[in-house]
Amino acid sequence: MLRVRSAACRSWRGFKTFTCAAVEVKNEPILDFKEGSAERKALLKALNDLKGKTEEIPCVVGDEHVWTKDVRYQLSPFNHSHKVAKFCYADKELLNKAILASVAARREWDLKPVQDRAQVLFKAADVISGPKRAEILAKTMIGQGKTVMQAEIDAAAELIDFFRFNAKHAIELEAQQPLDSEGSTNTMLYRGLEGFVAAVAPFNFTAIGGNLAGTPAVMGNVVLWKPSDTAMSASFAVYNILRECGLPPNVVQFVPADGPVFGDTVTSSQHLAGINFTGSVPTFKRLWKQVAQNLDNFRNFPRVAGECGGKNFHFVHKSADVQSVVTGTIRSAFEYSGQKCSACSRMYVPDSLWPRIRQQLLDIHKDIRVGDPVEDFSTFFSAVIDDKSFGRIKMWLDRAKSSPNLTVVAGGNCDDRKGYFVEPTIIETTDPRDPIMSEEIFGPVLSVYVYPEDNYKEVLNLIDNTSPYALTGAVFAQDTAVIDEAAKALRNAAGNYYVNDKSTGSIVAQQPFGGARASGTNDKPGGPHYVLRWTSPQVVKQTHVSLKEWKYPYMG
Repeated sequence: MLRVRSAACRSWRGFKTFTCAAVEVKNEPILDFKEGSAERKALLKALNDLKGKTEEIPCVVGDEHVWTKDVRYQLSPFNHSHKVAKFCYADKELLNKAILASVAARREWDLKPVQDRAQVLFKAADVISGPKRAEILAKTMIGQGKTVMQAEIDAAAELIDFFRFNAKHAIELEAQQPLDSEGSTNTMLYRGLEGFVAAVAPFNFTAIGGNLAGTPAVMGNVVLWKPSDTAMSASFAVYNILRECGLPPNVVQFVPADGPVFGDTVTSSQHLAGINFTGSVPTFKRLWKQVAQNLDNFRNFPRVAGECGGKNFHFVHKSADVQSVVTGTIRSAFEYSGQKCSACSRMYVPDSLWPRIRQQLLDIHKDIRVGDPVEDFSTFFSAVIDDKSFGRIKMWLDRAKSSPNLTVVAGGNCDDRKGYFVEPTIIETTDPRDPIMSEEIFGPVLSVYVYPEDNYKEVLNLIDNTSPYALTGAVFAQDTAVIDEAAKALRNAAGNYYVNDKSTGSIVAQQPFGGARASGTNDKPGGPHYVLRWTSPQVVKQTHVSLKEWKYPYMG
């Protein structure tokens, strides 16, 4: 799983050397859950154990489990009569208690050697890879409506990778030291931020919640983790694993809360040191504005990192391989109901290829199974996350049926009687600047603009300027000159850019993830530089030869 290669490194502590290690880790293998496999049997048992049950999840401050009067429920998206979890919201008083407890614990945690802090993540990764894998997958499937494979990619492989690689990067960061000079030694200390970090997590990836809280913690920070209401069960499982693997109390506080109450409370605290956020643009802007308004109250300038989604594109050139376009687009647009920040939601197709691409999309579309991912493993995707998401997507579908610019090519129906089900929907637009091509829908809706094949240069410019987002995008072409043209034209249109591959599927340490513009601050979680975001470095110069003369030679 990991190999450690030791080397001598300096430390300011006592002017002694210590051992820092180059850690070699690999991406977690993705299991296939074939009929009769051990992993499938374990998963089926875990799913059966959770069937019809409601887990009780308190707020956790230190070692204290706290229940407030504001009780909520996490519902299963594909069967909203199933209350997956009963939990409560932390109020302002409890949040402030968590802040003070965190800040009190910060110094001791920050002074621990990074190797000791990293061991918590390494152990947690091993536990998730082994004995807890089935439980976390089952809770992600039931609570967040993921299929077996989507849960495996997220709650197992990606979460494990985040923990292992970020622990590796944290250790190796200490080896990055400044130059010494004759008579003096220079040391860089990578301290945690002074104060606490607020981690605000989304529903769509169990792994993201673990990363938002876990990575600042491994760098010596204390964290208030606000999990998503609709990912509560899986998030609590991750939190418990971290504690079981040695995370001390008060380093990460588990505090579900109402969004505005949480935001108002953390941004009004003088101890706020950072915000680690994944979610909507309006919420991120609100937090950023609150930080700006309260700058005079903080002890430090808070670090603000955010990932806010996208309106991701597939550009198809006339030289593209049609099968690659079709299969990549089906997966990108419709896996996990299109509820990925990276999902393809707009596609640009030349008129010469559209008839073939359209027909092949329709051929696959009729075979896509939408349903209960627990009872039917042949399900390709399940319900969208909740009633708010369902209502928002339904408005777009209703608009597509009434707008003169839009034609529903396939799908377009939805049903929320038992679960929040939306059909995979393909919409063709005659207006490339229709709002459906620029606004994020976050559902299984693919919009297509068909362009005259020789106008591809204009289309590249259109892609770059249509949407405020710049998260992911893909170019499908076999013509190398066009690939080069597209790379230049779309240089700023995506933070994760794919050539002849779909816009989803980034892997930790292979394609560190993030985008700019309205998509966020592009801090690239999963890459080696992400951990530096959560440190406040200190440079220490130790002189070994005393200074004996105040005059400079030129003065002689």
